Amino acid sequence: MTQDIHTAPLPDIDSEKCAVPEAGLMGRIVDKVSYVFAAGIVLAAGILLLEVFLRYALNRPTIWAHETTVFLCGSAFVFGGLFCTCRNTHIRVVLLYDLFPPRIRRIADVLISLVSALASGFFAYAAFHMVSRAVFAPSGAIRLETTGSAWSPPTPALIKIFVFITMVLLVVQFVILAWNYARRGAKD
Repeated sequence: MTQDIHTAPLPDIDSEKCAVPEAGLMGRIVDKVSYVFAAGIVLAAGILLLEVFLRYALNRPTIWAHETTVFLCGSAFVFGGLFCTCRNTHIRVVLLYDLFPPRIRRIADVLISLVSALASGFFAYAAFHMVSRAVFAPSGAIRLETTGSAWSPPTPALIKIFVFITMVLLVVQFVILAWNYARRGAKD
């Protein structure tokens, strides 16, 4: 029997999804910090609304609105990978996984987490090279890469640094997940 969408019960606020237990303390911290990035997206929307008003109602556009919103949204999207990992809500193909018995699923969870940690490590390595070019001048002096616009903020360097940090945190999170999945399997 199907339930009509209009009569479906509303979800309980207490049943809101949060970090999986295997994500550990780091997962709980990432889950709490995510509200900062959610607020950043709301702030970006507000900035865009302000820019539309200033540009079309007052004919006084800003030079900072576009780059600020790109930075805020880009940071949120980068953080989203870490957020989805701690909640175990990332995209996956479960065609075979769903057919596995629980013991094989735990082994698959460990292997998937280890392979993901390795892949994240490669991305962190690549991000490190991006950061080194975005932060250091050829002479070795610290010089943050800027956008080159009239405002020219250092957001390209900042987002590259954030990508690097997030990739390192992803490596750590996947190792924590692999360890806790393996420990859970050893208890069964």
